[in-house]
Amino acid sequence: MSNISNLDFSALKVSGENYLQWTLDAKISLRSKCLGECIVEGNNASEKENSRAIMIIRHHLMESLKEKYLTIENPLELWTELNMRYDHQRTVILPKAIYDWTHLRIQDYKTVDEYNSALFKIVSKMKLCGEIVTDKQMLEKTFSTFHASNVLLQQQYREKGFKTYGEFISCLLLSEQNNELLMRNSEMRPPGSKPLPEAHNASEETKEVNEANHVQHDNHGRSISFGRGRVRPDPGPKDPTRTRRLTLLNYVIFVLCKGSIVI
Repeated sequence: MSNISNLDFSALKVSGENYLQWTLDAKISLRSKCLGECIVEGNNASEKENSRAIMIIRHHLMESLKEKYLTIENPLELWTELNMRYDHQRTVILPKAIYDWTHLRIQDYKTVDEYNSALFKIVSKMKLCGEIVTDKQMLEKTFSTFHASNVLLQQQYREKGFKTYGEFISCLLLSEQNNELLMRNSEMRPPGSKPLPEAHNASEETKEVNEANHVQHDNHGRSISFGRGRVRPDPGPKDPTRTRRLTLLNYVIFVLCKGSIVI
Protein backbone atom coordinates (compact mmCIF):
# COMPACT_ATOMS: atom_id res chain seq x y z
CA MET A 1 0.00 0.00 0.00
CA SER A 2 2.91 2.37 0.64
CA ASN A 3 3.91 2.12 -3.03
CA ILE A 4 0.40 3.00 -4.22
CA SER A 5 0.14 6.08 -2.00
CA ASN A 6 2.72 8.01 -4.13
CA LEU A 7 1.20 7.33 -7.55
CA ASP A 8 0.88 10.10 -10.15
CA PHE A 9 -2.24 8.37 -11.50
CA SER A 10 -4.33 5.27 -10.78
CA ALA A 11 -2.54 1.93 -11.05
CA LEU A 12 -3.60 -0.53 -13.75
CA LYS A 13 -6.01 -3.09 -12.29
CA VAL A 14 -5.64 -6.81 -12.95
CA SER A 15 -9.10 -6.91 -14.53
CA GLY A 16 -8.04 -4.23 -17.01
CA GLU A 17 -11.28 -2.27 -16.52
CA ASN A 18 -9.33 1.00 -16.34
CA TYR A 19 -6.84 0.12 -19.10
CA LEU A 20 -7.93 2.80 -21.57
CA GLN A 21 -7.73 5.53 -18.96
CA TRP A 22 -4.44 4.12 -17.68
CA THR A 23 -2.77 4.21 -21.11
CA LEU A 24 -3.76 7.84 -21.56
CA ASP A 25 -2.42 8.80 -18.11
CA ALA A 26 0.79 6.81 -18.65
CA LYS A 27 1.48 8.49 -22.00
CA ILE A 28 0.96 11.95 -20.50
CA SER A 29 3.23 11.15 -17.55
CA LEU A 30 6.02 9.81 -19.78
CA ARG A 31 5.81 12.79 -22.16
CA SER A 32 5.96 15.24 -19.26
CA LYS A 33 9.31 13.67 -18.34
CA CYS A 34 10.53 13.62 -21.97
CA LEU A 35 10.24 9.81 -22.06
CA GLY A 36 7.34 9.43 -24.49
CA GLU A 37 9.63 8.09 -27.22
CA CYS A 38 10.49 5.04 -25.08
CA ILE A 39 7.17 3.30 -25.90
CA VAL A 40 7.27 4.01 -29.65
CA GLU A 41 8.45 1.43 -32.21
CA GLY A 42 11.95 2.08 -33.60
CA ASN A 43 12.84 4.68 -30.97
CA ASN A 44 16.40 5.83 -30.23
CA ALA A 45 16.00 6.16 -26.46
CA SER A 46 19.10 5.74 -24.33
CA GLU A 47 19.50 3.03 -21.70
CA LYS A 48 19.02 5.62 -18.96
CA GLU A 49 15.78 6.88 -20.50
CA ASN A 50 14.49 3.32 -20.89
CA SER A 51 15.28 2.60 -17.24
CA ARG A 52 13.38 5.65 -16.09
CA ALA A 53 10.42 4.81 -18.35
CA ILE A 54 10.14 1.17 -17.20
CA MET A 55 10.31 2.32 -13.59
CA ILE A 56 7.34 4.70 -14.10
CA ILE A 57 5.26 2.05 -15.89
CA ARG A 58 5.95 -0.67 -13.30
CA HIS A 59 5.27 1.74 -10.44
CA HIS A 60 1.72 2.18 -11.76
CA LEU A 61 0.85 -1.53 -11.94
CA MET A 62 -0.94 -3.57 -9.28
CA GLU A 63 1.37 -5.94 -7.38
CA SER A 64 0.15 -9.08 -9.16
CA LEU A 65 0.89 -7.50 -12.55
CA LYS A 66 4.35 -6.43 -11.42
CA GLU A 67 5.12 -10.02 -10.47
CA LYS A 68 3.83 -11.35 -13.79
CA TYR A 69 6.07 -9.04 -15.84
CA LEU A 70 8.98 -9.03 -13.39
CA THR A 71 11.63 -10.04 -15.93
CA ILE A 72 10.78 -7.44 -18.61
CA GLU A 73 13.23 -4.53 -18.53
CA ASN A 74 12.40 -2.77 -21.80
CA PRO A 75 9.50 -0.26 -21.56
CA LEU A 76 8.36 -0.83 -25.17
CA GLU A 77 8.21 -4.60 -24.62
CA LEU A 78 6.17 -4.19 -21.42
CA TRP A 79 3.87 -1.67 -23.12
CA THR A 80 3.25 -4.11 -25.99
CA GLU A 81 2.53 -7.02 -23.62
CA LEU A 82 -0.03 -4.98 -21.69
CA ASN A 83 -1.65 -3.84 -24.93
CA MET A 84 -2.00 -7.42 -26.16
CA ARG A 85 -3.57 -8.46 -22.86
CA TYR A 86 -6.04 -5.61 -22.37
CA ASP A 87 -6.72 -3.98 -25.74
CA HIS A 88 -9.88 -6.11 -26.08
CA GLN A 89 -11.41 -3.72 -23.53
CA ARG A 90 -12.23 -1.44 -26.46
CA THR A 91 -14.60 -4.07 -27.83
CA VAL A 92 -16.30 -4.25 -24.42
CA ILE A 93 -16.41 -0.54 -23.53
CA LEU A 94 -17.34 0.90 -26.93
CA PRO A 95 -20.69 -0.91 -27.41
CA LYS A 96 -21.74 0.05 -23.88
CA ALA A 97 -20.73 3.69 -24.45
CA ILE A 98 -22.64 3.83 -27.76
CA TYR A 99 -25.71 2.35 -26.07
CA ASP A 100 -25.51 4.96 -23.29
CA TRP A 101 -25.10 7.74 -25.87
CA THR A 102 -28.14 6.57 -27.82
CA HIS A 103 -30.38 6.60 -24.74
CA LEU A 104 -28.98 9.78 -23.17
CA ARG A 105 -31.71 12.44 -22.67
CA ILE A 106 -31.47 15.75 -20.84
CA GLN A 107 -35.07 15.40 -19.67
CA ASP A 108 -34.06 12.37 -17.55
CA TYR A 109 -31.85 14.48 -15.24
CA LYS A 110 -32.88 16.81 -12.44
CA THR A 111 -30.16 19.37 -13.10
CA VAL A 112 -28.09 20.55 -16.06
CA ASP A 113 -24.89 19.74 -14.17
CA GLU A 114 -25.91 16.08 -13.74
CA TYR A 115 -26.69 15.77 -17.44
CA ASN A 116 -23.45 17.48 -18.43
CA SER A 117 -21.38 15.11 -16.26
CA ALA A 118 -23.12 12.04 -17.72
CA LEU A 119 -22.61 13.27 -21.29
CA PHE A 120 -18.87 13.90 -20.85
CA LYS A 121 -18.37 10.54 -19.16
CA ILE A 122 -19.90 8.78 -22.17
CA VAL A 123 -18.06 10.96 -24.69
CA SER A 124 -14.72 10.31 -22.96
CA LYS A 125 -15.19 6.54 -23.21
CA MET A 126 -16.10 6.81 -26.89
CA LYS A 127 -13.04 8.95 -27.64
CA LEU A 128 -10.76 6.54 -25.76
CA CYS A 129 -12.07 3.81 -28.05
CA GLY A 130 -11.23 5.87 -31.14
CA GLU A 131 -14.69 7.31 -31.84
CA ILE A 132 -15.02 10.96 -32.87
CA VAL A 133 -17.73 13.04 -31.17
CA THR A 134 -18.09 16.65 -32.34
CA ASP A 135 -19.62 19.73 -30.71
CA LYS A 136 -22.36 19.64 -33.34
CA GLN A 137 -23.32 16.11 -32.29
CA MET A 138 -23.41 17.05 -28.59
CA LEU A 139 -25.53 20.13 -29.33
CA GLU A 140 -27.99 18.14 -31.41
CA LYS A 141 -28.18 15.40 -28.77
CA THR A 142 -29.14 17.99 -26.14
CA PHE A 143 -31.61 19.95 -28.31
CA SER A 144 -33.40 16.83 -29.47
CA THR A 145 -33.90 15.43 -25.96
CA PHE A 146 -35.57 18.44 -24.32
CA HIS A 147 -38.87 17.67 -22.64
CA ALA A 148 -41.97 18.18 -24.80
CA SER A 149 -43.12 21.01 -22.51
CA ASN A 150 -39.92 22.95 -23.34
CA VAL A 151 -40.29 22.99 -27.12
CA LEU A 152 -40.42 26.80 -27.25
CA LEU A 153 -37.30 27.06 -25.08
CA GLN A 154 -35.50 24.56 -27.29
CA GLN A 155 -36.33 26.60 -30.41
CA GLN A 156 -35.04 29.78 -28.76
CA TYR A 157 -31.71 28.09 -27.95
CA ARG A 158 -31.42 26.77 -31.50
CA GLU A 159 -31.95 30.27 -32.90
CA LYS A 160 -29.07 31.61 -30.83
CA GLY A 161 -26.72 29.66 -33.10
CA PHE A 162 -24.24 28.25 -30.58
CA LYS A 163 -21.02 27.11 -32.24
CA THR A 164 -19.67 24.99 -29.37
CA TYR A 165 -21.28 22.77 -26.77
CA GLY A 166 -19.35 24.62 -24.03
CA GLU A 167 -21.03 27.95 -24.90
CA PHE A 168 -24.47 26.36 -24.89
CA ILE A 169 -24.07 24.48 -21.60
CA SER A 170 -22.72 27.62 -19.87
CA CYS A 171 -25.83 29.53 -20.97
CA LEU A 172 -28.03 26.66 -19.80
CA LEU A 173 -26.34 26.52 -16.38
CA LEU A 174 -26.73 30.28 -15.92
CA SER A 175 -30.43 30.11 -16.80
CA GLU A 176 -30.92 27.28 -14.31
CA GLN A 177 -29.21 29.23 -11.51
CA ASN A 178 -31.34 32.32 -12.18
CA ASN A 179 -34.44 30.13 -12.15
CA GLU A 180 -33.51 28.65 -8.77
CA LEU A 181 -32.90 32.14 -7.36
CA LEU A 182 -36.34 33.34 -8.47
CA MET A 183 -37.96 30.26 -6.94
CA ARG A 184 -36.18 30.78 -3.61
CA ASN A 185 -37.21 34.45 -3.49
CA SER A 186 -40.81 33.50 -4.23
CA GLU A 187 -40.82 30.87 -1.47
CA MET A 188 -39.35 33.29 1.09
CA ARG A 189 -42.12 35.89 0.50
CA PRO A 190 -45.08 34.86 -1.67
CA PRO A 191 -46.48 37.45 -4.11
CA GLY A 192 -48.81 39.98 -2.43
CA SER A 193 -47.43 39.54 1.08
CA LYS A 194 -45.89 42.45 3.00
CA PRO A 195 -42.23 42.44 4.04
CA LEU A 196 -41.35 41.92 7.69
CA PRO A 197 -40.88 45.14 9.74
CA GLU A 198 -37.35 46.38 10.05
CA ALA A 199 -35.53 46.07 13.35
CA HIS A 200 -35.52 49.82 14.22
CA ASN A 201 -39.24 50.13 13.47
CA ALA A 202 -40.01 47.24 15.77
CA SER A 203 -37.93 48.84 18.57
CA GLU A 204 -39.76 52.18 18.14
CA GLU A 205 -43.11 50.44 18.48
CA THR A 206 -41.91 48.69 21.66
CA LYS A 207 -40.70 52.02 23.03
CA GLU A 208 -44.09 53.65 22.48
CA VAL A 209 -45.88 50.79 24.20
CA ASN A 210 -43.54 50.97 27.19
CA GLU A 211 -44.04 54.72 27.56
CA ALA A 212 -47.80 54.30 27.36
CA ASN A 213 -47.61 51.84 30.23
CA HIS A 214 -46.17 54.58 32.51
CA VAL A 215 -49.25 56.84 32.22
CA GLN A 216 -51.42 56.93 35.33
CA HIS A 217 -54.77 58.54 36.11
CA ASP A 218 -55.80 60.70 39.07
CA ASN A 219 -59.06 60.51 41.01
CA HIS A 220 -60.81 62.73 38.41
CA GLY A 221 -59.88 60.47 35.48
CA ARG A 222 -57.10 62.75 34.18
CA SER A 223 -53.93 61.07 32.90
CA ILE A 224 -50.62 61.83 34.57
CA SER A 225 -47.30 60.84 32.98
CA PHE A 226 -44.21 60.61 35.18
CA GLY A 227 -41.65 59.81 32.52
CA ARG A 228 -39.97 56.56 31.50
CA GLY A 229 -39.68 53.86 34.10
CA ARG A 230 -40.50 56.06 37.15
CA VAL A 231 -43.83 56.25 38.95
CA ARG A 232 -44.58 58.89 41.56
CA PRO A 233 -47.17 58.26 44.26
CA ASP A 234 -50.65 59.72 43.96
CA PRO A 235 -50.65 63.12 45.83
CA GLY A 236 -54.19 62.47 47.06
CA PRO A 237 -57.25 64.82 46.95
CA LYS A 238 -56.58 68.57 46.38
CA ASP A 239 -57.78 71.52 48.53
CA PRO A 240 -60.97 72.94 46.82
CA THR A 241 -60.36 76.50 48.13
CA ARG A 242 -56.79 76.56 46.87
CA THR A 243 -57.94 75.24 43.49
CA ARG A 244 -60.54 78.05 43.09
CA ARG A 245 -57.91 80.69 43.97
CA LEU A 246 -55.49 79.40 41.42
CA THR A 247 -58.21 79.30 38.79
CA LEU A 248 -59.22 82.94 39.49
CA LEU A 249 -55.58 84.06 39.44
CA ASN A 250 -54.99 82.34 36.09
CA TYR A 251 -58.08 84.02 34.64
CA VAL A 252 -56.93 87.51 35.75
CA ILE A 253 -53.48 86.97 34.24
CA PHE A 254 -55.06 85.78 30.99
CA VAL A 255 -57.31 88.87 30.71
CA LEU A 256 -54.46 91.27 31.49
CA CYS A 257 -52.32 89.70 28.81
CA LYS A 258 -55.09 90.13 26.25
CA GLY A 259 -55.48 93.80 27.13
CA SER A 260 -59.15 93.51 27.96
CA ILE A 261 -58.86 95.10 31.46
CA VAL A 262 -57.37 98.55 32.02
CA ILE A 263 -55.92 99.23 35.45
